[in-house]
Amino acid sequence: MEIQVNGGNIVEKVDWAVSKFENEITVGEVFSDSEMVDTIAITRGKGTAGVVKRFGVSRLPRKSRRGNRKVGCIGAWHPSAVKWTVARSGNLGYFHRTQINHKIFRVGAGAIRGIKNNASTESDAHIKNITPIGGFPHYGIVNEDFLLVRGAVMGPRKRQVTIRKSLLQPTKAFHTHQADIKFIDTSSKIGHGKYQTLEEKDKFLGPLASKQRNAE
Repeated sequence: MEIQVNGGNIVEKVDWAVSKFENEITVGEVFSDSEMVDTIAITRGKGTAGVVKRFGVSRLPRKSRRGNRKVGCIGAWHPSAVKWTVARSGNLGYFHRTQINHKIFRVGAGAIRGIKNNASTESDAHIKNITPIGGFPHYGIVNEDFLLVRGAVMGPRKRQVTIRKSLLQPTKAFHTHQADIKFIDTSSKIGHGKYQTLEEKDKFLGPLASKQRNAE
């Protein structure tokens, strides 16, 4: 996607852009730990939805004629028009939205660079990467550099997300203090996994389970 280059005059912007031709720019060059960022993306599309789900209107009484998940009156006789403020069924989701002030908990280097401990903390007994056992559902293995941010990021897996420096800098103590990550859960996100690494799983289940898994 196209992004705007900000800062400096036109000559400095052109020189910076030319210096980055055919080069990779990692997230670690742009963002840092405990920084506040905004995320911009397209939300999950939910298709056509009714007024109860789309706007949260109350349902009509149980014995209402012609359905009860509707708006009882959509407007007056005069003026004989349906105002835009009246809740109507239609498309829900697939909206362009901006979520402000996510806190970056960790800027991690990807496994493709040979890093094997980008998710390890003091609480871990084994060295581990950010990818959980079995990979992330509908995504797979995280090989590239990554950001660990607080809160939900809009959109489904693999949807493009624009991350920018926060425009509205918060002043609360939580937003300004340095984040100290105590533990990152890398157990399987498919099913009910409890092991953080395959080494931990083999150590707990014994050599027979490890031998069986390797045979499979």
